[in-house]
Amino acid sequence: MTSTFESPALASAIPASDGGRLYSLDALRGLTVAAMVLVNNPGDWSHIYAPLRHAAWHGWTFTDTIFPAFLFIAGVSMVISTHRSLASHRSPTAVLLALWRRGLIIVAIGLAINLVPAFDLATLRWPGVLQRIGVCIIIAAPLVLWSRWRGLVGWTLALMVTYSVLMLWVPVAGPDGAVSQGSLEAGRDTGAFVDRRLMSGHLWAQAKTWDPEGLLSTLPAAATLLLGALAGRFLLTRRMDGGRTLLLAAAGLLAVGLGVLLDRFFMPINKSLWTPSYAVFMSGYSATALAACYWFADGSGNERLRHHVRTLLLPFVMFGVNALAIFALSGLIGRLIGTLKVTSDAGQSVTIKAWMFGELSRLPLSPVNASLLYAGVFVACMFVVAWLLWRKQVILKV
Repeated sequence: MTSTFESPALASAIPASDGGRLYSLDALRGLTVAAMVLVNNPGDWSHIYAPLRHAAWHGWTFTDTIFPAFLFIAGVSMVISTHRSLASHRSPTAVLLALWRRGLIIVAIGLAINLVPAFDLATLRWPGVLQRIGVCIIIAAPLVLWSRWRGLVGWTLALMVTYSVLMLWVPVAGPDGAVSQGSLEAGRDTGAFVDRRLMSGHLWAQAKTWDPEGLLSTLPAAATLLLGALAGRFLLTRRMDGGRTLLLAAAGLLAVGLGVLLDRFFMPINKSLWTPSYAVFMSGYSATALAACYWFADGSGNERLRHHVRTLLLPFVMFGVNALAIFALSGLIGRLIGTLKVTSDAGQSVTIKAWMFGELSRLPLSPVNASLLYAGVFVACMFVVAWLLWRKQVILKV
């Protein structure tokens, strides 16, 4: 059994950081994780700057760019790591099983975090961010291993077309029993119908009738990872120079434009539904960011500039080499301090988070800035963990 990665055309070297890692990729991954931690941990959900909120439904904010960027980067990383594994003479089947194992472990970690603090299987939320990442890895792994670039394009389109057909042309019943076709209203779309049928009682507690990481929308989410895999193939095809870096950036901008057209004439950009327009639009942004980061941190011929850029990006690299571990830890800590209680100065029993935010609220800050400061402190605490792991040269892998 052979893999498309065994082609000699994919064997040329790309500039990488110490230890054979691509510095720009680690930095961009770390930036997305730091942003995830920031937007997931405000001091008060009622006081948040607009860019740090998800769009109410259709449309997007800065926060809506983060998760698809992580999946896109995961696709790039999958191609590079898979290529290196095969170059070390591991069989494609062994690599596939390792990727599937990794995906299942990530799903299990997500489910375990969702059990905190109630530890009640009857009300456990089954979907989640980590669960989606794991499932996307499982879906994409064999496609990345045994598809050439045309095959990856075909599978990406197949996932999006399948999703679109189901969303737009299959009549389904809403939460009230009323049947509609092509509805993209919250809780009335086909994805919400599937989730209620298969995961009733185990969906997002704030919605109950739908979930932003539901089953059906995982198809275009997996397509986002495959778009990242295409970018990874482009990086590996031959040595990157200024022209090829610009070509990657141009492809990203073209995808952004295509996403705008899909938003206008097909399906609106929507993170909760993970519409094809959203997947393409955000992948375009991610590809453009990757091209810029790659050029300045890895590809620039100006060694002094590259040194300064790497120094600036080093904190994000520290996040990036242990991205999933830091994100999972932040989720666990966020849940614990949001439920464990202490006695305040006033003698009241409050959660640790409420107590900490109350202390910050005493500063001469507006509520929204106090909330942002709390999130910043939380990110700083996670950075300390990332720095300690970096200093000890520990990379936690699953």
